[in-house]
Amino acid sequence: MSSATGTAGATAGRLPVVVWVLAAGTFLMGTTEFVIAGLLPEIAADLNVSVSHAGLLITAFAVGMIVGGPTMAMATLRLPQRHTLVGALTVFAAGHAVAALSTSFTVVLAARVVTALATGAFWAVGFVIATAAAGPADTTRAVGVMMGGLTLANVVGVPIGSFVGQYTGWRGPFWALAALALLAAVFVGRFIPRTERRDEVSVRAEVRALGQGRLWLALGSAVLIMGGVLATYTYVTPLLTDRAGIPAGAVPLVLIAFGVGALGGTAIGGRLGDRRPMTTTITAATATALLLLALVPASHSPVPAAVLVFGMALTGFTVNPVVTSLAVRFAGDAPTLTSALTTSAYNTGIAAGSLLAGRAMDSSLGLTGPALVGAAFAALTLLPLIALALSGTADPSRIVAQHTTGVGERQQVADAPKTTAR
Repeated sequence: MSSATGTAGATAGRLPVVVWVLAAGTFLMGTTEFVIAGLLPEIAADLNVSVSHAGLLITAFAVGMIVGGPTMAMATLRLPQRHTLVGALTVFAAGHAVAALSTSFTVVLAARVVTALATGAFWAVGFVIATAAAGPADTTRAVGVMMGGLTLANVVGVPIGSFVGQYTGWRGPFWALAALALLAAVFVGRFIPRTERRDEVSVRAEVRALGQGRLWLALGSAVLIMGGVLATYTYVTPLLTDRAGIPAGAVPLVLIAFGVGALGGTAIGGRLGDRRPMTTTITAATATALLLLALVPASHSPVPAAVLVFGMALTGFTVNPVVTSLAVRFAGDAPTLTSALTTSAYNTGIAAGSLLAGRAMDSSLGLTGPALVGAAFAALTLLPLIALALSGTADPSRIVAQHTTGVGERQQVADAPKTTAR
């Protein structure tokens, strides 16, 4: 595959193959982050710890993503991007293999942290490559496809992993993820063009890009919208069974509907975000807050509750690819650290929203507490989004030039067209 097709964009209406290859990588990363929740009882029994103690494996991964993403992005900043991606997938595979072989909870916990570091490095560099490959006109669409891999993990990867784990034990899915990661490394090595060391990339420029107020508004939007949706989703099962009266055996169908809604929202945001970023995000965030608020009275009935769970995912996840694309755009010539920070922002939202939702559920609000917390988070998302709309998103951004040695040609720096704050 030539460099031109690999990183310079594709024909009208089509994204380059590298974007889809990277999306497959994010699918694996998303699966490993969320599948473990369905395997906790088996892990706890096998490693002789309590289920709550085994839950630290989820916390460790989230912390590894929050802290490790930006750290690994800076540590690998001057390495060839192709080498970083292949290395991240290799470490990802090794972490799962070590965990699958170990009988020590401490070793498995450490392996999860290492896996999270590799995931952070992959996402940070992957987003930069995907946006550069798609070209300025399809930046948000490429981000949507990348994030679609993560969303698809919830729809397909997590249910399959949990199902397999019931028959093979929790180590089976870990071995499968290790093997698939190595396969993904082969494909990345095939489709990502060879590049020279990125000596021209400045660590100082990456850090200096963080001084932009609009960047932090975009990151704040990511924290709040993800916190709102996941605050409700984390505790949606008891809401569906104990309040809406949905049989426990039917709850997975509602969760699949949530995943389908999230996948649809990611696709919608990817399609509309390049043309009308602020109209898309403000409308979607408003709809998310209203749907979450409506879930409180509607949760007495199974059908309205299931429809609203689908709807909150559809509208909430519409915001994600747009604010991620805006953050990378505001970073200008230094997008790598910013891409890592967007990943940290989403994981921060997940951690904060879930924590507050749990406390709300233990309060007098009961089962409706998480939905009320989610509605508040979604409503607060409007504050940074409106501030962004007022400040404008019209500054052109640039994507760092890369030097391709395979064909002996230098890509030109692409200037993105101005995007009005609509």
